[in-house]
Amino acid sequence: MNELVHSVQQVKPEAKKVVRNAIKSAIKNIATEAVKTLANAENKAEKPSRTNDPARTMAGILEVATAEFAAKGLSGARIDEIAATTKTSKRMIYYYFESKEGLYVAVLEEAYRRIRQIEQQLHLEDLAPEEALRKLVGFTVDYQWNNPDFVRLVMNENIHRGEYLAQSKTIQGLNIPVVHAVQQVYERGVEQGVFRANLDPLDLHMTMSALSFFNVSNHHTFSLIFKHSLENADIYKARRESIIETMVRYVKK
Repeated sequence: MNELVHSVQQVKPEAKKVVRNAIKSAIKNIATEAVKTLANAENKAEKPSRTNDPARTMAGILEVATAEFAAKGLSGARIDEIAATTKTSKRMIYYYFESKEGLYVAVLEEAYRRIRQIEQQLHLEDLAPEEALRKLVGFTVDYQWNNPDFVRLVMNENIHRGEYLAQSKTIQGLNIPVVHAVQQVYERGVEQGVFRANLDPLDLHMTMSALSFFNVSNHHTFSLIFKHSLENADIYKARRESIIETMVRYVKK
């Protein structure tokens, strides 16, 4: 900087203005870059990286692992691919989930947790018994159709005869609320004289789940054989209404 100032004193007056402007421009550019550097540093400090946000990292791993296990099963899924897709590492995945099997169990738990959380937001207690039942059945049909990975995960685990789900310490607790929800709707219907007595709420839940599950588990084979695909909006709507009516007519007096 001193050399530039000294050079200004040696040049002709008409050139001094040009040199001074160049100096001012250089100083301004340096200041602008300094401000940008400081702002970037502050933004990085405010937004924690994946390694400093375990919950976000684990959620990202579970999301990718869900698709991987649903598509390829436990034996076909690869931790390398999950790590690459999530831009983490095998070491990090094993740190959070201990093993490939541990990650698989966590994926199953999260799949059940997600559907049960949404079910609890249906506010069935605010509806009349028949309306509540229709809403719950319709939700079950829609959720399983729109979340085929959930059905595929359940299918894969049944191939293992529930071996890995049996290792979960939370799976039963996660699924108790849905049976209670069916029971409460059913008992209110019985008390109001709308539903017939002596039905098992767990059996009702099983029937509801089975009718919804089939739409996904057998979709490709059934559609191929009978040329009747639920991907057609009208066919899906009719099937959905058929399942709802089946459940309602079964419990009604």
